[in-house]
Amino acid sequence: MSTSNDNKKMKPWVGWLLFFVTIGVVFLLGMLAASITQRRAEITSIMNNKKVNITGIESRNEIFAENYPREYESWTKTADTTFQSEFNGSSVVDVLEQRPEMVILWAGYAFSKDYGTPRGHMHAVEDVYHSLRTGSPMTPDAGPQPATCWTCKSPDVPRLMDSLGIAEYYKGTWASLGHEVVNPIGCADCHDAETMNLKISRPALIEGFANSGQDITKASQQDMRSLACAQCHVEYYFTPEGKYLIFPWHNGLTMEGGEQYYDSIQFADYTHKLSRAPIIKAQHPDYEIYKTGIHAQRGVSCADCHMPYISEGGVKYTSHHVRSPLASINNTCQVCHRESEETLRTAVYERQRSANEIRNLAEKELATAHIEAKFAWDKGATEAQMKDILQLLRQSQWRWNFAVASHGGSFHSPVEFQRILSLSLDRAHKARFEISKVLAQLGHIGNVPMPDISTKEKAQAYIGLDIPQERAAKKQFMETVVPQWLETAKANGKLVSRR
Repeated sequence: MSTSNDNKKMKPWVGWLLFFVTIGVVFLLGMLAASITQRRAEITSIMNNKKVNITGIESRNEIFAENYPREYESWTKTADTTFQSEFNGSSVVDVLEQRPEMVILWAGYAFSKDYGTPRGHMHAVEDVYHSLRTGSPMTPDAGPQPATCWTCKSPDVPRLMDSLGIAEYYKGTWASLGHEVVNPIGCADCHDAETMNLKISRPALIEGFANSGQDITKASQQDMRSLACAQCHVEYYFTPEGKYLIFPWHNGLTMEGGEQYYDSIQFADYTHKLSRAPIIKAQHPDYEIYKTGIHAQRGVSCADCHMPYISEGGVKYTSHHVRSPLASINNTCQVCHRESEETLRTAVYERQRSANEIRNLAEKELATAHIEAKFAWDKGATEAQMKDILQLLRQSQWRWNFAVASHGGSFHSPVEFQRILSLSLDRAHKARFEISKVLAQLGHIGNVPMPDISTKEKAQAYIGLDIPQERAAKKQFMETVVPQWLETAKANGKLVSRR
């Protein structure tokens, strides 16, 4: 009996071990509490000792630099164009040169002239200047684009909406506001100037939420870390009258929901120059596709991956160097995932490669279908014969464009991305089959002769574009009009500096 009791007694070394473990845990908790207190104290100090009092809508990003030097310095790094991954990077790549079929897909629309991969936020305004899509307006009333085209390019936009009124802002021409929209995407686009709380500065997102039956005022702080991005990284269209900006979320955020809405109002961005199909040009439905992916389902926000937290001294702040998570896997992906950088990078590339295979097939098939449809018209096809074909082309192109216009969609939601592209390929196949039946009725048997569209230049010449003339006009615009805009902005105090 005594032997059993002796065995049940705690050995002395076990007691000492528990004692020292407890001391260690208490010490670590104390260090954690001290760190949290120190960070809160430093953050409080920053907020209570601002060097500049900023109120209202301050569109000049440089004004925020003195109060928030870390965030501002990281934001300036969006000017860096050196990062490159397997498929994309932060420098401009001529997509039409890589994929001349896209010239055919956009025949009759400005994107057939010029389409490059986007650069960082600091380049937003200057890249719009250079794009052939905005034309070369020499006077405020000239040019092909409305003022609405500025909406996602600058914090000057909410300032103008506030002073002019939302509808009045949209009604103008792009050129009429060139001397006003001069500061690239920055602080006031996402933050309240006095509190620096995240805010929605673009009414289209608020209206889009309301149209989809949601109340944006109930969004959590974590939701806001995505919604600040969703103000611009979404699908949208301009109303034919007034060019009012609308997010087509009336039937939900899905590809099918958007199509259903556009069909219900009989909307088309343009009529295809070759096939005559009424085309919906998808813009960049990044938020919509992201919402169907695993990261959104797990509550991961856009900022978690594209604007990771950084610890510096006693301060933990959000990096405003908005870029691909692949550029800093150690403080983006590896915050949650324990695999090596190489393993994680390879996983991303595998998804992108798989999506790219379907994309290549869809683009070639759809471009061929548009050309064959033109051939059918030239042979005397009637509206009745072509009706179903035009609808298939519209559906195929909407699906293709919804997928490929989404930045990072092949990673954000690879299953949904490939599903949409597969549906595009299916409808392109069906359109070609129906065209062959019409051609047979018109007495043509066999293959349709195909033009040489092996390069961007050949494809553009085939659809009737005079790119040398466009570039000459743009050169004159850049050398005369843009400097006048910037000088006027500086004289009016709207621009601090220009890089």
